[in-house]
Amino acid sequence: MRERAVDLLIAAAVTVASVYPVIWFWPFNPAVLALALLASVPLVWRRRAPVVVALATGIATTWLSVIERLPDMPYGQLVATYTWAELVSPGWRVACIVMTAAGVLLSLVVPDENPPSFGYVGLMFVTAYALGTGVRARRHRIAFLEERTRRLTEEQAAAAGAERARIARDMHDVLAHSVGLMVVQAEGGASVVRADADRAEAAFDAIAETGREALVQLRHALGVLREQAPEPAGVEAIPSLVERARRTGLDVSLDRGAVPPLDPQVGATAFRVVQEALTNVVKHAGARRVLVTLGAEDGALQVTVRDDGRGGTAVLGHGLSGMRERVLSVGGRLSTGPRSDGPGFEVAATLPAEGRA
Repeated sequence: MRERAVDLLIAAAVTVASVYPVIWFWPFNPAVLALALLASVPLVWRRRAPVVVALATGIATTWLSVIERLPDMPYGQLVATYTWAELVSPGWRVACIVMTAAGVLLSLVVPDENPPSFGYVGLMFVTAYALGTGVRARRHRIAFLEERTRRLTEEQAAAAGAERARIARDMHDVLAHSVGLMVVQAEGGASVVRADADRAEAAFDAIAETGREALVQLRHALGVLREQAPEPAGVEAIPSLVERARRTGLDVSLDRGAVPPLDPQVGATAFRVVQEALTNVVKHAGARRVLVTLGAEDGALQVTVRDDGRGGTAVLGHGLSGMRERVLSVGGRLSTGPRSDGPGFEVAATLPAEGRA
């Protein structure tokens, strides 16, 4: 609406400037008046059809110049030149430049204008063209900056969402594992508290140690919220996971082969895979023996957790889905399912040592 009002105002001002000399200074001629109107009134539609408006005003302006009835400045054609320089595509700009140059040359040659007029008129049209291209460049720059701002906003939102998901996975892994072990240990300790005080005391000591370890891991998981850089646990902390799982009564063994140098995030992912797998064994499998295997193959870390339970560790929920997200985030592969060599369940992850590029 505002642009339309501006166009009407410009068209009105140019029309007055073009028609006034025709009526006031020269003998009245309807044909000359019509040409003056054609050289100015079409500017009302200059944004809708810039090439057509430039052609119409150009023909009228050239005609007025040839019959020597053109005002001091070709107002309408200058505005039309500014408009197509701002709005039309590169191909149409070339065509408009050729047509405008031809019209200007004809307007100067036929009336036999003096040489300084060529430079004066040429400078006016070059200035109009430069102003139009400058506005076009500025508009494109603004559009580019708006698009970049939109993309940065989307990237920041995606990064924030990914960080929330990471914190949620860390919280789930820490709480599910530690609380699960504490519940099993508490139940075991309660059952022997009168019959075997030493075993009960050991169980409650294990509960306290598991709780302390959970608090440490929670501080690490939440350290990012305080703009700290927590160091995630890696494969070097897996033996402690195995030891805590043993205290629940499971026969857990660790077979650790040669482990290649790992990216910290890959090591943290391996730790979380073993943690979640052991948590599921304790809570769901009803197993007696668990084997955790670490090794290397083709430069990648192989992590396997096998139990001899009823194959019930494939509980859908945040645990396995979070485990899969972690493995995929470092460019690895994860497979889960019943064992093919007997009863039980198997979790196997292949993690590239250097993580995802």
